[in-house]
Amino acid sequence: MAAVPVTTRRTSGLRSPVAYLFVLPALAIFTVFTIGPTIFTFVVSTFKWNWLNTSQNTFIGLQNYRDLVNGSTDPPFGQTMLVSGYFVVAMVVGGTVVSLALALLLRAAGRLFVAARAAVFLAHVTPLVATSIVWVWIFNPRYGLANVVLGLFGIGSIDWLGNSASAMPAVIIYSLWHEIGFTTLVFIGGLTTLSTELSEAARLDGAGRWQEFWYVTFPQLRPVVVFVVLISAVTSLQAFTQFFTMTSGGPGFDTATLGFQLYQQAFVFRKTGYAAALAVVLFAITIALSVLQLRTSRSLDRHPATQE
Repeated sequence: MAAVPVTTRRTSGLRSPVAYLFVLPALAIFTVFTIGPTIFTFVVSTFKWNWLNTSQNTFIGLQNYRDLVNGSTDPPFGQTMLVSGYFVVAMVVGGTVVSLALALLLRAAGRLFVAARAAVFLAHVTPLVATSIVWVWIFNPRYGLANVVLGLFGIGSIDWLGNSASAMPAVIIYSLWHEIGFTTLVFIGGLTTLSTELSEAARLDGAGRWQEFWYVTFPQLRPVVVFVVLISAVTSLQAFTQFFTMTSGGPGFDTATLGFQLYQQAFVFRKTGYAAALAVVLFAITIALSVLQLRTSRSLDRHPATQE
């Protein structure tokens, strides 16, 4: 009996009603908890929404989006995006550099290095709320560990979370500590796939460690770097828990990022329609970054880095 081609079997499987019965539960859950709320958010963004009494909702069209452009809200949308951009750039640049450096140090297979990897990754799996509270105590201006360390170098105490100049850097320090465990393991995984022959050839040609990294290792790591950069950008843009726990968006609105403003506008200022418009903007930026990652990855697959 002749074997049925794989393509034919897949096509016939997709045409079978039974196949759709298997995916129906997952599709229903995805529709109820993801697609439905997303569509509803778009609808709410066109209303002046009263979430305590929906009978008082007023359709205002694109007015919430006009408020975004005009900056007529408190805080202005432009300020929110600047604060978010500050946090995202710091997390992307700092996280990529630090995690790549750690991956280069920890890529060896010895027991000590495996234990070090586990220790680095352990921070990432700890709960955000619990560790945020711990770091609030670390940054305490009177008896926090951060000021104790600074005191060893003759530096005076800093009101880390209560000062406009230091609040965001403090949150960034905590966020880097929490997130680099994941990206470090991603880089370690990427390093294990590299060609050892190219590195050996570079060393035989007299290349130093920096030259070997820059001209041999880094070009091969470009797809991994792109993935880490874009994933870090998306997760940083959506960050909320550490800002809610550590600073509540303050002092003022100096740490009120886009992710935090979604909560504050909806549940503190009771501007649900405007918060939904912010959510639409966040959704659009996330989609754009996802498309950018997909296209960049495909471009790197078509034009891989070559070494001479």
